[in-house]
Amino acid sequence: MQQSLSQFAKRALYCVMFSASTCAPFMAEAGMEEFKSGTVITEYGKVASVKGRLAIPAGMKFKVAFDLGAVAKPGELNRHIDTLARFINMHVAAGVKLEDISLAMVVHGQAASDMTQDRYYQMLNAGKDNANKDLIEKLIKVGVQFYVCGQTAAYYGITPDDLLPGVEMALSALTAHAVLAHEGYSVNPF
Repeated sequence: MQQSLSQFAKRALYCVMFSASTCAPFMAEAGMEEFKSGTVITEYGKVASVKGRLAIPAGMKFKVAFDLGAVAKPGELNRHIDTLARFINMHVAAGVKLEDISLAMVVHGQAASDMTQDRYYQMLNAGKDNANKDLIEKLIKVGVQFYVCGQTAAYYGITPDDLLPGVEMALSALTAHAVLAHEGYSVNPF
């Protein structure tokens, strides 16, 4: 085991010092088999079981806002949206009640297109369907809120009718974050 850890440390250091692209094969073998489907959103948000973790206080209620400005490649799932499913799955697996998890995602910039119905999405993405719509629907069903920046929407010509069902338009991303902070949401730093 000591030798394996040493090899792992050397490879990780090499990845940090040189190029992330040279590390892709290493990262692929670094433990993806540890990630399993969750119990709440089973098709998305795979998580690993972790021992020796920071204890979650009994009765803790999570109110977390996420910020999304990075668009996915055309026709692909946006990994940042999948992060919401991971957050829910891992915390429920750790004993947090689903009703004690309140999540919101504020979307701006080109990422707003990942919140649109196929008729709009296909115009921008060579006829490809929006791979995010199923996940967004499942997240909304468990109470996740999505807010698209109205200023971004105006810039890109996105109307409320272009948005996926349950996705809301905010005056701006700035406004949405301010309101969510006022309501007690912390902002996830990544």
